[in-house]
Amino acid sequence: MLQKIGLLLLLAFSVTAFSQSPKLSDKAEVSVFTCGRGEQLYSTFGHTALRIKDETNQLDVVFNYGTFDFRTENFYLKFVKGNLQYFMSVTSVEEFIYEYQTDGREVIEQTLDIPLASKQKLLDELSAALYSSERYYTYKFIDRNCTTMVNEKIGGVLDGKKMEKVDDKTITYRELLYPYFEDYFWYKLGINIIFGAKTDAKAEQLFLPTELLHSLDQAKINGNSLVIRKNTLAAGTPKAEAEFSFFNSIYCIIAFLALLLLLNKRWLFLTYLFICGLLGLFLCLVGLYSEHQEVLWNYNALLFSPLFILLPFLKNNRLQKVSLVSIALLLVYTVVMINKPHLPIMLPFIVSTLYMLLKIIGVNPLRLLSPVK
Repeated sequence: MLQKIGLLLLLAFSVTAFSQSPKLSDKAEVSVFTCGRGEQLYSTFGHTALRIKDETNQLDVVFNYGTFDFRTENFYLKFVKGNLQYFMSVTSVEEFIYEYQTDGREVIEQTLDIPLASKQKLLDELSAALYSSERYYTYKFIDRNCTTMVNEKIGGVLDGKKMEKVDDKTITYRELLYPYFEDYFWYKLGINIIFGAKTDAKAEQLFLPTELLHSLDQAKINGNSLVIRKNTLAAGTPKAEAEFSFFNSIYCIIAFLALLLLLNKRWLFLTYLFICGLLGLFLCLVGLYSEHQEVLWNYNALLFSPLFILLPFLKNNRLQKVSLVSIALLLVYTVVMINKPHLPIMLPFIVSTLYMLLKIIGVNPLRLLSPVK
């Protein structure tokens, strides 16, 4: 969905030509590009772009709303904050396709059946936006990205009729995203830890490239199909079946946690819980700091409780009280997680954390190990 483009690409057919867009001919075409998934995190979900082609005017360009610049001052802080500015760029079709062919990613084109006046309006608006502040927008993972921007622009020239989502709306956003991380365990783990309650809502918003692709396929305007032609411009390289990797699986986490429990050292338990507490504090602070709705109300802070930070510095009754409160929060977290799709990957953390807390306060669960040393 996000395309790593460092610089705004302006084409050789002149700046003036874009600032004053040409009058389109009857041969003009507007189409939507849907690009396949990439290997990098920013390209995991694919990408959407707009193409405007007019042979009479020797015009054939791609308007791309997935552009960002790594050189932006305080890039990562702005990304976490949720006020990072993405922007529209323009490039030639050949250059756009070549980049995806190089990465072995598919590019599907859907040519739209819209009136010439609508095509002209779209070109005029995009050209004007390219040289104004409208070129920029604040990226939001679900609510505002390259796909929603293209959908918005299409709707703008179709009397506000944005494409409605036709894919399954009964599943949650978290369930919808899950297959995208099938072969990337650490991405899956990280995403499910950082995302909060919003991603457990029903996935009614159209925000993924494939969703727009399917919606366009079924869209009708005045009883006629909106898509009059569909082509594959870059076939993409079939993804080889991923080989099993112990270090890219949940078994790596299970082995690490099992080792901690078997070593049965109090200082190791407290160190692990202290680190978990720092993670929980980070989740809470990000929720307060960030404008990304997806990270708000993150119940994972019940599992990685900020209270854990206190444990190494407490003794006797205070240690017992904080540990018991932490156990209560952990039980609440477990109840919350019962119907969540990421319960299996969080379960090792739940079990090991509960075990450590019980051992610290002097309870020996199932008598599996001797009292903690």
